[in-house]
Amino acid sequence: MALEQITMPQLGESVTEGTISQWLVAPGDHVNKYDALAEVLTDKVTAEIPSSFTGTIKELIAQEDETLDVGAVICILETEAGDAEPQEATATVETTKSESAPSELKKATTKKSPATGRFSPAVLTLAAEHGIDLSNVSGTGRDGRITRKDVLAYVENGAPVAPKSLPEEPKVASKQQSVAPIPTSRNGDREIPVDGIRKAIAKHMVSSKHEIPHAWMMVEADATGLVRHRDALKNKFKAEEGFSLTYFAFFVKAVAQALKEYPILNSTWAGDTIIERADINISIAVATDNHLFVPVIKNADEKSIKGIAREITELAAKARTGKLTQDDMSGGTFTVNSTGSFGSVQSMGIINHPQAAILQVESIVKRPVVIDDMIAIRNMVNLCLSIDHRILDGLVAGRFLSKVKENIEAITKDNTPIY
Repeated sequence: MALEQITMPQLGESVTEGTISQWLVAPGDHVNKYDALAEVLTDKVTAEIPSSFTGTIKELIAQEDETLDVGAVICILETEAGDAEPQEATATVETTKSESAPSELKKATTKKSPATGRFSPAVLTLAAEHGIDLSNVSGTGRDGRITRKDVLAYVENGAPVAPKSLPEEPKVASKQQSVAPIPTSRNGDREIPVDGIRKAIAKHMVSSKHEIPHAWMMVEADATGLVRHRDALKNKFKAEEGFSLTYFAFFVKAVAQALKEYPILNSTWAGDTIIERADINISIAVATDNHLFVPVIKNADEKSIKGIAREITELAAKARTGKLTQDDMSGGTFTVNSTGSFGSVQSMGIINHPQAAILQVESIVKRPVVIDDMIAIRNMVNLCLSIDHRILDGLVAGRFLSKVKENIEAITKDNTPIY
């Protein structure tokens, strides 16, 4: 017999941890290689962790709703001697030849590392933000490990202290950090449980707002040519292609073209460097009744408007039926959000971390505009850009927006092919 450790795999670029949303097996179950062991939630997508071996589940180390770092042991599997094979890329597995009991194996492979080594990057970041000495925090994770929930609970209980590296200030009442009490429901209120996807969205948004210094600007564009061109084609297009030719497809194409000229908008802050992405992969926001998903149109600059329209339709359908994959959600380099579909005319988007910017495309509205000293009724649209001010300044952001505006205003039936 051999005992094999199954660990939390890295399920996407820049993903450092995952949450076990549901175990699909129990101790004593026999599993084959590639059978699904658990559902794990990361980056708003639920993915399955496959077994890398054929054998029997001996112990489930991780609990449901527990968040673990990539590489952390989630369960132990017993295989027949000689059945162990090198681990596939889908998960990380460490093999031992010990015949010790599962609990003994667990004890032997969880040596205490130096203090900072026990803390995930998320815990360290949260502690620094709130000025918390982690030696004062009790851990509820495996082997007493401190989790984000422990730090948040510590903050909510009103007990943050200054970091050890800084001298403590006199305890003056006016300078003490005030922590809002956790709201409680009253008679007649309805409590809505927060599911795993909503928790992931909340975590992602808080991370974006805390880490990224946002700046914002807006321009208006004349989309009259776009509206006329699309409206003249939409019925024939729908009949021939089987899906809709939306305004949004034109906007995504216009943004992708502008990113080719201003690639710094297509970048990521990486501490001592800025990574300018070679591929232009446009993330698009898709809302369902309860959640928001951000799937990705890969290499949008290389696609026709028809191709972009098809992908928008397919990704939206997959989001609303719960069929998005990790690949559908990964690799985005810039986000375009069609807030205008809800009737919005002005908004300030939260950047999709770790991207550098997000563009909100607002409602197309007919209104009077002065052209050559004449008043004309035109289809106008506001374009609202949020930027990471560590990477981008107003000058380049303004030039990029002007280019997007120029691309939109240049759309006509004569110079804008659909195919």
